Amino acid sequence: MTRLRTAILISGRGSNMDALIAASKDPSFPADVALVLSNRPDAPGLAKAKAAGVATAAVDHKIYAGREEFERSLQLLLETYRIEFICLAGFMRMFTPWFVGQWRGRMLNIHPSLLPAFRGLDTHERALADGVKIHGCTVHFVVPEMDEGPIVAQAAVPVLDDDTPQTLAARVLAQEHVIYPMALQLVASGAVRIERNRVIGALAPHETAFIVPDAAAAPKRIS
Repeated sequence: MTRLRTAILISGRGSNMDALIAASKDPSFPADVALVLSNRPDAPGLAKAKAAGVATAAVDHKIYAGREEFERSLQLLLETYRIEFICLAGFMRMFTPWFVGQWRGRMLNIHPSLLPAFRGLDTHERALADGVKIHGCTVHFVVPEMDEGPIVAQAAVPVLDDDTPQTLAARVLAQEHVIYPMALQLVASGAVRIERNRVIGALAPHETAFIVPDAAAAPKRIS
């Protein structure tokens, strides 16, 4: 089986990176994590990836005059490692349309809300301020517009009366670790495809959507 050579881009500790690397250790998984790349040379996730046997590299964005110069160095490195697909896992840089264009349909991101709700930052604080009863996370393809790409998978968690941004974030993060490897598997295996701004395929809609009734429960498919 030919496995999709995948790079994970991080800026920090890389907890979603851990979940993706763990999934890729299964030889039957259709994606092989061939590189972990960071824009911060001191990112803690780089040491974790190296310990897991994954090649690592850093391209410090601070030494470049602009975003496109930085991205062209990223692109050169990705080509050197023969990368075919990218997963963003806490990569805290916005890409220019040029870079997104190089990877359109080949780059995933995970966002801590049920898109299209709460695009951008501070999603947990905003969810609590708005009084929503359900919150969650979304894996989506990257497009030039922020957090607007086609959705691959989502998981929902209830918002509890005594939640803080920290407790809600922790519960959402646990589900990010579940759905990100699943979404990569769906895309890398060819089980889904993009049509316009929708991800469709042989799977029924409930097969890429989960709801978690409480903090300790495993994800359950919505039926």
